[in-house]
Amino acid sequence: MKDSKYKHLVKTETDVFLIGAGIMSTTLATLLIELFPTFKIQISERRNSGGEESSSSLNNAGTGHSGYCELNYTPEDANGNIDITKAIKVHKDFSKSEEFWQYLISAGKIKNDIYTNTKHISFVTGKKNVEYLHRRWETMIKSAEFNNLKYFYTNEDLSKQIPLMMEGRNNTLPSAITVHDGCDIDYGKITKYFIENLHQHHIDINTNHEVIDLYKVGNKWNIIQQNKVTDEISKIETSFVFIGAGGAAITLLEKSGIPEANGYAGFPVSGEWLICENQEVVEKHFSKVYGRPSVGSPPMSTPHLDLRTINEKKCLLFGPYAGMSTKFLKYGNWTDFFKSIRLNNIGVLLDAGIRNLSLTKYLMKELFKSEAERFKVLKEYYPNAKINDWKRSVAGQRVQVIKKVNGKGVIEFGTELVSSKDGSLACLLGASPGAATSVKVMVDVIETCFDLDEKAREKLTKMIPTHFK
Repeated sequence: MKDSKYKHLVKTETDVFLIGAGIMSTTLATLLIELFPTFKIQISERRNSGGEESSSSLNNAGTGHSGYCELNYTPEDANGNIDITKAIKVHKDFSKSEEFWQYLISAGKIKNDIYTNTKHISFVTGKKNVEYLHRRWETMIKSAEFNNLKYFYTNEDLSKQIPLMMEGRNNTLPSAITVHDGCDIDYGKITKYFIENLHQHHIDINTNHEVIDLYKVGNKWNIIQQNKVTDEISKIETSFVFIGAGGAAITLLEKSGIPEANGYAGFPVSGEWLICENQEVVEKHFSKVYGRPSVGSPPMSTPHLDLRTINEKKCLLFGPYAGMSTKFLKYGNWTDFFKSIRLNNIGVLLDAGIRNLSLTKYLMKELFKSEAERFKVLKEYYPNAKINDWKRSVAGQRVQVIKKVNGKGVIEFGTELVSSKDGSLACLLGASPGAATSVKVMVDVIETCFDLDEKAREKLTKMIPTHFK
């Protein structure tokens, strides 16, 4: 029994224990102190401060994902019909994040500098892609969420909307865009504000601590964590655990031993950006421009040329360039993937690998691309780009969910919430749209795992007015 292994440790107690101090856990903690102010909450973070992994500015796209520009959210069937179901869902989920952030801003609990108004644009070239984009636009404007989406295809209009991208372009190749107002968001900054707010509520956030084990005794979870500076090991007893540890979540979920974890596996994918800080170039681009992945490429490879505001400075990011890695975290270990393999998931892992050989081939191809080949992809978006204006930067690590669906191993390109039957543990797996929909996902955790009385429901409605509609 695991408990005998740690019986010598002094036990402390808390009501809620959150693993990871990124935007997910800090959002959940912020919601909980609003809804259940008497709860005692602890957070464990392996880095020396919160929000340093996927929530950090350079580790994500900074997009307020709302379905406007992400073409992989609007697939096309064999008959040319466009399905906008996912785009609508993402739009509604992001709206809940905006409502909650605005509530906190109005209450003076976070600052009003987390947004930068930035147009969201979908960009395509070639006859077939232009026809697809036009059908997509015609379908989307029929919905209330997207009825202000604009479509442009003339060179004159395109030059006004995306001047940097039109300079030096072969104007005989048909091109088109759709445009909507959107925003660039500093999720790292939001996370830091949440942490400041949690400190004011005397929430314990233990940085440089790593959870090395967790197990249940009776109706309580025992968390075993190690101080990475002193190597001291401590034990915490709690009624509820949330695993919001980014890529490391899959390993911790497996350690929990809950039946619901069986069959889940993770597939790690690394990434890189090209970054331009030359302000003469930056000032010519005022949007986040998403393209369409090439045939056979996974959704995670969707290229985009983005205006970003990071540490109060504007820059351009292009990418992501996907690659292969066995790490589950940017600051993780190369053994992470291999340690996650279990008897209950090796079958689904192998099956998914066999069914997705094209993904492996794509990642290998990306991994061995030369600098010239990488830059050639950028020039498809920005024909006059000069290589000396751009530098490489490592992006965040992503771990895609692998699970069994209808007896087959399937790679899920999204986020997934896994919870125990008794609601005492919840775990978030996956990646995009992630941070943009963090509030909706964490409300799902609360509604799944906690009892909301009338007072709590009223407070939730005040914070997120559209939630129960």
